[in-house]
Amino acid sequence: MVDNQAFGTAVVVDDDADIALAAKLAIRSAFRQVITLSHPDALLPLLEKSPPDVILLDLNFARGATDGREGFLWLSRILEKDPDAAVVIITAHGGIGIAVEAIKAGATDFVTKPWDNERLFATTWSAAALRRSRRETRHERRRVVEVAKPSSETPMLGTSKAMDHVRSLIDRAAPTDANVLILGENGTGKELVARELHSRSRRAAGIMVSVDLGTVSESVFESELFGHVRGAFTDAKSDRIGRLQAANGGTIFLDEIGNLPLRLQPKLLTALERREVTPVGANKPVPLDIRVIAATNMPLDQLTDENRFRQDLLFRLNTVEIELPPLRARPEDVPLLLAHFLAHYARRYKAPPRHLSPALAEILSNHDWPGNVRALRHAAERAVILARGDAYVLDDFPLPRRSSALSPPPALAPVPVDTDLNLDRAEKQMVERALKKHNWNISLAAGELGLTRAALYRRMEKHAL
Repeated sequence: MVDNQAFGTAVVVDDDADIALAAKLAIRSAFRQVITLSHPDALLPLLEKSPPDVILLDLNFARGATDGREGFLWLSRILEKDPDAAVVIITAHGGIGIAVEAIKAGATDFVTKPWDNERLFATTWSAAALRRSRRETRHERRRVVEVAKPSSETPMLGTSKAMDHVRSLIDRAAPTDANVLILGENGTGKELVARELHSRSRRAAGIMVSVDLGTVSESVFESELFGHVRGAFTDAKSDRIGRLQAANGGTIFLDEIGNLPLRLQPKLLTALERREVTPVGANKPVPLDIRVIAATNMPLDQLTDENRFRQDLLFRLNTVEIELPPLRARPEDVPLLLAHFLAHYARRYKAPPRHLSPALAEILSNHDWPGNVRALRHAAERAVILARGDAYVLDDFPLPRRSSALSPPPALAPVPVDTDLNLDRAEKQMVERALKKHNWNISLAAGELGLTRAALYRRMEKHAL
């Protein structure tokens, strides 16, 4: 049983007024409006103004015509105006062969004269539902593409041996369809490497869809990755494709794969092994044609712990491993990165160009940069905003006190509560201690602090960590 008037508009195009009226009466309960036309000439203005949900189109309009040529011409014009159009061909018994040809040309279905009203209703309903599904899928794919657009302003810069090695691995892995696992601390540029792999692959014409598995809650995991059909659960008011299906023909980037709960890992493994997904509430699987690139800041010894990560999933993901060096392991790249970021933010904020002295560049290069390139970028942005005069000075850069370059007291030395009750300093010290304890794993540190990942990132930015 279907809801009455589930769709908006249907258009019946037939030069026989009686047939057009009969079709209108048979399908009107499913539509708010059914328009009848005696000739397709009036269709084009309708398509431009408000495309109907379904069009019932006769193939012959000229007196004595039986070859359907006129209908084929109008079918092509309709689909040119509206590629998602649902067109049901009306044909006589002897014209079934022509109707089949029309379906090959893009028609959705056909009905024969004289028709059974229930069959006409069901065919028209299915065609309108298919059009709705096509439009929602197209809209959902656009939404996913918007979400997947690059957010990083950081180019892949660096002339160090460590970066040369990374580029060598990218050169060899990119042209293949092999799955790649990218390892590295937060802020080292794992997504940047993923985009480089995608842009230089045979799938570059497709899209790369990014999923931060550290932010996907367990309750919506299957819906987010696999999609769902209308009515699958309370809030499923329409079909929705998942991230894996949206990446068809392209690349799926599974960021923070190490934070995927152990109980959900088999679901992902099954989808990757079978190269298909079954949307929540659906019975039929959807085939997948994707390349998988995953990334994690989890240390390798934790990733190979069977109590934390399924080894069969790990083997599926790490055909090629690329480990990104922390910034402290390539200090010679800091001046190049600094120059780029300072110039970038000077343009953004319309700030005057300022000189960075070799002495200051050396101090910044010797800093350990616990947040890696992301922290360096934030420091450069702050310097551009706050600097005065013709040259940058050390105070323009928010370096944590534990930097060896500045020879501070030990970063985690306890602050006596009777001499320093500053909340900001206490918060900074607590956040830094949690991050260091968990080897800068954001999810674990956030859990210990009782914060969300987003809240922890805000505090890291606030305190330049």
